Amino acid sequence: KIYCSILVNMSLKVVVLCCLLATGFSDDEVNNKAFPGDFLFGTATASYQVEGAWNEDGKGENIWDHLTHTQPDLVDGKANGDIACDSYHKYKEDVALLKDLGANHYRFSLSWSRILPNGTPDKLNVAGVNYYKNLIQELKNNDIIPLVTIYHWDLPQVLQEQGGWTDDFIVEAFADYARVCFELFGDDVKYWLTFNEPKQTCLQGYGDGSMAPAIKESGVMDYKCTHNVIRSHAKAWHIYDQEFRSTQNGRISITIDTNWFEPDDDSAENEAAAETKRQFTFGWYANAIFNGDYPEVMRTRIANRSAAEGLSESRLPKFTDEELSYILGTHDYLGLNVYTSSIIKAIPEPEIGTPSYYSDIGVGEYVPDDWPGSASSWLKVTPWAIKKLLIWLKENYKDPEIFIMENGVSEDGSSLEDEIRINYYRDYLSNVRSAMEEGVKVIGYTAWSLMDNFE
Repeated sequence: KIYCSILVNMSLKVVVLCCLLATGFSDDEVNNKAFPGDFLFGTATASYQVEGAWNEDGKGENIWDHLTHTQPDLVDGKANGDIACDSYHKYKEDVALLKDLGANHYRFSLSWSRILPNGTPDKLNVAGVNYYKNLIQELKNNDIIPLVTIYHWDLPQVLQEQGGWTDDFIVEAFADYARVCFELFGDDVKYWLTFNEPKQTCLQGYGDGSMAPAIKESGVMDYKCTHNVIRSHAKAWHIYDQEFRSTQNGRISITIDTNWFEPDDDSAENEAAAETKRQFTFGWYANAIFNGDYPEVMRTRIANRSAAEGLSESRLPKFTDEELSYILGTHDYLGLNVYTSSIIKAIPEPEIGTPSYYSDIGVGEYVPDDWPGSASSWLKVTPWAIKKLLIWLKENYKDPEIFIMENGVSEDGSSLEDEIRINYYRDYLSNVRSAMEEGVKVIGYTAWSLMDNFE
């Protein structure tokens, strides 16, 4: 569905300077301690969601162009990103808004098909390259740090027609694309992300089919997609580390999305169920990068259920020993996208039948009716949860530096008196600050989003 996520002009300054002054959604005491002087505050967008100009100046078709044009009924109101926020033509206005907000950084993504219309380096679209170079220069002219995401969901359609993220060829294709990005923009970019929310790319794109390319093969293709995304991430990280880091002096990682999953009660069964959900959600992507393989609970549960289905091997692909060594440690920090939380409880083992990611997890999930809501049905306001999540990340992923790459709330957009959003940011940031006091190394915070966009 489409929902609005608009950060009203000046509200980021209000958050940074005044967010700790009023009452909030919870009764917890607000933490009013200042953030460190080098802490980064900024906001974010993504290429397809804001750029528009879908077929201008030599840009190639991507999977969202294809989906919204060929299956428009899949999107609420038959909306698309053909024009979106028109940032392709209005990037200077975007930067002026960022400057007025007082943002330290701006996180945006590159459109693979705008830079490489065929998906491969044999054809470089100079107009697309110049758009990003101009945007980066405009940011630097206004003392705003460009934070660049290489891939945010918009695969070139020509590559999808060859199998997309479920085919092994994509690892080298992404590596070639990443190298082009480092060569073209790396001298001016100090923070890189290989992927944004890969779980959405794989689980929703190839599992439940709710996002482009809308393939429904849960429990099989979502795992294959993830396998290739992780391999692609590692390949890009090593390319940067070996070929560009010494001269460009940047940092590169991945940003992974998750809710906080709170157990229904403190029973051992529900605690274990909540941890299983965390590992199947965040650990699915982070564990190989930070700890050395898919989470043990994933490997065990999927292997057992695959065997019960009569399969000779697990539906979860296996990394070779060489791949595990290559993937481990491919991070300079940990990117985190987080909005909300839910309650998890133990349930009887799901029956064996059609493979499903959710059956593989095998837990119950619900949201209490009395949790404060937003304009998005899935987004309940739970500021206490971000502190719990940050502490869990510290304890489970070797105490990394954490850069929050997305956090925000939607409302109906009918009024500039957006107290819901102001309160949300205040209360979430208060809990971020409290987590930092407990030793969590949070280095930055990014509000989603700069402006109303295609969501």
